Amino acid sequence: MDLKLTQRLSFKQAKLTVLVGLVLGAMLSLLQIGIDYASENAAIDREIQSLLEISHNPASRIAYNLDSELAQELLLGLLRSPAIISAQITDSDNVILASVQDQPERGRYRALSDFLFGSNRSFAQRLYFNTLPEHSMGELRLEVDTYPFGKRFLQRAEVTLLSGFIRGVILTFILLGLFYVMLTKPLVRVIREISNSKPGDPEQSKVHCPPGHEDDEIGVLVNTANQQFEAMTREMEYRRRAENRLTEYLAQLENIVSVRTQELEAINDQLRHSNEELEAARSNALEMAQARSAFLANMSHEIRTPLNGLLGMLALCLDSPLNAEQHQQLSIAHDSGKVLVELLNDILDLSKFDAGQLELEHIAFDLGTLIEDTANLLSQNAAPSVELTCLIDPDFPALVLGDPTRVRQIVSNLLSNALKFTRFGRVDVRLSAKNDQVCIEVRDTGIGIAQEAQARIFRPFTQAGAGITRQFGGTGLGLALTNSLCEVMQGRLTISSEVGFGSQFCAELPLPCHTPAITLNPLCGRVVVVSAASSGLSELLGSYLPLWGVDFKRYSMDDSLAGTDPHLLITDCPECLFGLRPAITAPILLVTAYGNFMPSDQVNALAPLQQKARPLSRYALYKTLQHLLLRDDQESPGARTSSTPVAHRARILLVEDNPVNQLVAKGMLSKLGCEVVVAAHGGEALSQLEQNGFDLVLMDCNMPVMDGYEATRQIRHRGRWPKLPIVALTANAMPEERERCRSAGMNDYLAKPFRREELAALIDTWVPPKA
Repeated sequence: MDLKLTQRLSFKQAKLTVLVGLVLGAMLSLLQIGIDYASENAAIDREIQSLLEISHNPASRIAYNLDSELAQELLLGLLRSPAIISAQITDSDNVILASVQDQPERGRYRALSDFLFGSNRSFAQRLYFNTLPEHSMGELRLEVDTYPFGKRFLQRAEVTLLSGFIRGVILTFILLGLFYVMLTKPLVRVIREISNSKPGDPEQSKVHCPPGHEDDEIGVLVNTANQQFEAMTREMEYRRRAENRLTEYLAQLENIVSVRTQELEAINDQLRHSNEELEAARSNALEMAQARSAFLANMSHEIRTPLNGLLGMLALCLDSPLNAEQHQQLSIAHDSGKVLVELLNDILDLSKFDAGQLELEHIAFDLGTLIEDTANLLSQNAAPSVELTCLIDPDFPALVLGDPTRVRQIVSNLLSNALKFTRFGRVDVRLSAKNDQVCIEVRDTGIGIAQEAQARIFRPFTQAGAGITRQFGGTGLGLALTNSLCEVMQGRLTISSEVGFGSQFCAELPLPCHTPAITLNPLCGRVVVVSAASSGLSELLGSYLPLWGVDFKRYSMDDSLAGTDPHLLITDCPECLFGLRPAITAPILLVTAYGNFMPSDQVNALAPLQQKARPLSRYALYKTLQHLLLRDDQESPGARTSSTPVAHRARILLVEDNPVNQLVAKGMLSKLGCEVVVAAHGGEALSQLEQNGFDLVLMDCNMPVMDGYEATRQIRHRGRWPKLPIVALTANAMPEERERCRSAGMNDYLAKPFRREELAALIDTWVPPKA
């Protein structure tokens, strides 16, 4: 067996040994060179200093005698030193007596020497007599070229490195020969004998150990190889016997295999039938899922269509002249219809979560106003003895970025849940922001939630207990949907509750600031607040009245107000007003529960009195204070705001087949100042467009003769109205419906039932106001 030189152990060991030796030798040589460098560097200064000391006395006498010729001879003598390239003697008046100069030496070590020692060095020594050391006779200056010293050092370093390298090379060949004789040669002999042997051959002789290696590692290797050969011979014999036994078992195995094959065929038939059943079940599940989606779409359409008519007619009735009782009854019916819409939205949103089709907007909106409007809408659900308060941080941004619809759902579900389970005390909605993180906190003093029930209330269709559903009602969808919305918006929903002591839900949502808080103009006046210290009204007024520059003071219902002379009295206790009115002549602002206003005769008796329903919003409070605290001649023109709505002068084509929805939409659009033309289907809409001009088309999707999708495609295909906005009015609120409308060529989408405010915002978007 022939091995390359670089593959032999002797070469590898010699290489490693020499590498280590070269590294260590190089390090030692460098260390020696470093020490020599330091010594040589110091020797330069010492030699020149010695030369200066030798020349000191003669130079001092020359400077004293002002003998230029002797000075010149002395300097020429110093210049004979190979290191001196310039010398100069000056007298005590700095007059040069003599000066000599020579060219520096050149050589191949020049650059490296200049790098290590510098190109030259300057020395100066003051000349004086030893008897008069304080009296200076002049100065001796020398310019020294370091190259002679550096060349001497570099020559020694070159010899040191070269000798170290030669020693390493010699050591390499010596070690290579020793390792070959001691290790490689006997190993090659052993390997050759092993490769020529035939394991399992009983006549094969053993491997012989090289002479002189019986007791070292090579001898152990030979003994081990011989033992392995013996073991392999025995193993081969065992295998021959086993082959004979296996041959005997072969016939038996063939019979067993045939039986097993028949059993496997039967099992395969069963698996085939099972796979067919699973495939049928899978197809059935897909059909059920499609049927479920179709059912949800149909349910949405069929429920939203009458709801749109119901809510629309109620909204139109509320705008007509009504007495207080009729207005309250219709308001309750209208709000109840809104609750049905919210419940339908919760069910559809839950199906969107299951299908992973929920989409989020990222627009700027006023979260504080959204919370106040939602609380005002849900205040009708509050018990008469429950105080509902919106407490918004005064520094909260005016606009944040996010999805207002989903945030409104979160606030509505949390607040509805708190009002449902609270019969006495307070329900507070607190809003704060920190580092683009918004905290919406809803606290109540209701029945509370047991610790073991808190983990399961976020599951759909689940409440804290069976008795809760019987006593308070509900579907169990609100908290589950709220928790899912928080997770989708990269936020979280937490709960802190104890049975009998109320609950606290906190929704933390990442809603970045878009517009900082707006500072309102300061007000002026003295305000007296009559309310309990623990009331939400006291906390609200305590946060905002000082911010608006109002001087206020709170009194309890038992305190005397004699001598206070306020400009305005604010209270949430109507019973104490009759005792205060004779002593207090200032206007009164009474904050009371929804639908709990004083009758007109009592209002007249306590005039001037203004009533506001809880929860009291920030801007409503500011406008009321501005109106009651400022006289007409004190009000600035900018403080007056007009409540007259801006009229939209637009000609709109309403394409709707349902007569009730026609009346609802036409009534809303007429109140918004729009001229409306009605078409019963898509074909009639095309005829109207051919005959008249319109600013906007409101298109229902599901109609006889020609549906909204086909009618929109026909309008876009004809190309005569390229900039005509078409908005879908559909009762199908499924997520794929919006994409289907856009694919047909519609510009926007509005789901039924819709409110007049949503319709007005839609017209503002697509029809600019005309002068």
